[in-house]
Parts: sequence; C-alpha cells; structure tokens
Amino acid sequence: MKKILTIVLILFSASAFAQIKVNHIAVHVSNLKKSMDFYQNVLALQEIEEPFKDGIHAWYDIGGGSALHLIEGKEVPSEKSKVNHLCFSIPDMQTFVDNMKSRNYPFESWAGVSGEVTNRVDGVKQIYIRDPDGYWLEINDDF
Repeated sequence: MKKILTIVLILFSASAFAQIKVNHIAVHVSNLKKSMDFYQNVLALQEIEEPFKDGIHAWYDIGGGSALHLIEGKEVPSEKSKVNHLCFSIPDMQTFVDNMKSRNYPFESWAGVSGEVTNRVDGVKQIYIRDPDGYWLEINDDF
C-alpha cells in the first residue's frame, strides 16, 4: 500500500509540473521608448495592456499566453553573452532577413559572421540580433 501511495504522489507531482508554462519574461532596458520602437517595429510584437501606467513598463504578446515585459531602469547590466538570449520563432526566415537588410539592421550567425544565417543540423535556420540595450535575441524558423 505504501508503494502505491508513493507512486500516486509521484504521478500527481509530475502532472502538476506538466501544467507549468512561461507567463512572462522581464527585460531590464535603459530607454523604454527606444526599446519599444525596436520590439514593435523590428520584431513586430503586439503591445498589450500593462497595469502600471507609470511610463517605465511596456508589455508585449509573445505567443502561447506568454508576455515580454520591458522595464526601464538606470543600471542595465553591461556584460551580455550570446549564450543568454531570448528566442523568437518566425514562419519565414528569408522575409525576416530581407527586413533586417532593408533597415540596415545588423544580424549574425551563431559563429558571429555578420549577415550570415546559421543552418543548424536539425534544419532550423537562425540568426542573432541585439536589442537597443545589447541583449542577444535568436530569431529562428522553428515555427
């Protein structure tokens, strides 16, 4: 009986964790208006309602019920690694790359080659760009 109770508790715990989803990702930015322009116009994210109305927050829908929260602050971390990044998936890499080129917006491969798209071994294409505060974003077509 004790073994059955233990198994039931393990299964219940596992199913409870299976319900976890990303609610939001918060990013500390130095200039909210500049970052809003980037996320709205370069990435084409849709701004959503944010409750604070204090001029230092902006929220964006990033799909699946999740949001990106931009929060303006004075001291943005200066050291930023490509390993630590946000990733957005898009349906058409070529259209996105063409948009980057038309804006003269720099992008690079994982290896750091400017203007190059990485073709991963699983067939996914990806590029890396930086937002106005230097945070790395991966854009891939694993849509």
